Amino acid sequence: MKAWITFEKKPRLRHIGHLDLMRAMQRALRKSDLPICFSKGFNPHLQLTFAAPLSVGMYGLREVMEVPLEGDVTAEEVMDKLSRALPPELPCVSVRMVDDKHPAPMALLRAADFDIELLENADAMRAAVPGFLAQSEIIALRKTKKGEAPCDIRPMIYNLLVTPEGHLRAVLALCETATCKPDLLLQALSDYAGLPEKPRTLIARTQLYGKQFAPLETL
Repeated sequence: MKAWITFEKKPRLRHIGHLDLMRAMQRALRKSDLPICFSKGFNPHLQLTFAAPLSVGMYGLREVMEVPLEGDVTAEEVMDKLSRALPPELPCVSVRMVDDKHPAPMALLRAADFDIELLENADAMRAAVPGFLAQSEIIALRKTKKGEAPCDIRPMIYNLLVTPEGHLRAVLALCETATCKPDLLLQALSDYAGLPEKPRTLIARTQLYGKQFAPLETL
């Protein structure tokens, strides 16, 4: 069996990188006394995979990781033991048990929902949204191993709106074949708004989606 664990990375931990997050989860899983699967070979290590790494500076409300388990264990047991082992800023939200043949969360991931709080130039950014989305193509410079390359990110922006709180809400493609990160979107939007540089923001990844925009943890 495998446990699909939905957890929250609270704002206080937003500057913790992915490797540090992975180590924290590994320590908690060891401490939990759950029947965790380890890899084979000379240097066995605890097996766990994340749906998608969170960028440094970003926090997440419904992050998903997969943990293979040995023996019979219920979702309630995993939730209870892991919750007692995790720090308060990294709480377990839900647990779902799936078969060993179930696809990994990364393979099912298609998009993500972001809440973007604008800390400066908010009025200009909000006012630019309608015209920005009306463009048939939005060319942005994506960083690659060979440098920067132009890319049309318009097909990767599934939704972009201003919330009642004045934040930006963006649903962006997030999969192996097409990914638009919030920083890329914000740079393109600030360029369109005529700003000299991208404004400071506080970004939360609020939901991961699979096919037909179903919440990833339910697939």
